[in-house]
Amino acid sequence: MGPVKNSSSATRSARVEEMRRAERARERRNRILTVAASVVVVAGLVVGGVVLVRSQSDSGGSGKKDTAASGDAKNSAKNSSGDSGHFTTGKDGVRTWSGKLSRTHVTTDVTYPMHPPVGGNHNPVWLDCNGTVYDKPVHDENAVHALEHGAVWVTYTGAAAKADVSALAAKVKRTPYSLMSPYEKQDAPLILSAWGHQVAVKSAKDPEVDKFFAAYVQGEQTPEPGASCTGGVMQ
Repeated sequence: MGPVKNSSSATRSARVEEMRRAERARERRNRILTVAASVVVVAGLVVGGVVLVRSQSDSGGSGKKDTAASGDAKNSAKNSSGDSGHFTTGKDGVRTWSGKLSRTHVTTDVTYPMHPPVGGNHNPVWLDCNGTVYDKPVHDENAVHALEHGAVWVTYTGAAAKADVSALAAKVKRTPYSLMSPYEKQDAPLILSAWGHQVAVKSAKDPEVDKFFAAYVQGEQTPEPGASCTGGVMQ
């Protein structure tokens, strides 16, 4: 029986030793992998640091300022009408915009170079202009879109005679592709506007009223002739 016990003991010892060798081998592999991973991380940090330094150097070391400046420029572009040029006045008193009138759709407020505006960047939704009379101020951005569709926009200030306001409102109501609203920022009590054209009239009986409507309601100046004047914004 003695030799059998010795054989079993030797077998267990050999198995334990084999397990220890395997464990030591695993530990070595783990150490190697850990060291390798550390090297990769450190290398990545070094490369990232170099790129960051170069980036700041290229931007003059003021990356935040550049970003802010870029943002200001974008906001300024969004708020711009995109227009350039000036009015020229004809013998009939009609002012015609000489230059560029942009037509980009924007969803921000727009600063126009003329009041009321006669064109420029505008809201994607037009103002209803099917002989529509508004008793409160409307958004320039929607009204300009109506002008793009060939509408004539009648505007008035508090200095306009009530009789003239009533008479012009009646004319607008019976004229498709026209609209009317109060507008305090304009230079004259009564103004008629179309895309690229504008005239101040003395009263509702001023001959220029009928002439302007005849020339510019769906006139040759219309960028989008036949486009709808209904289904837009009612304000």
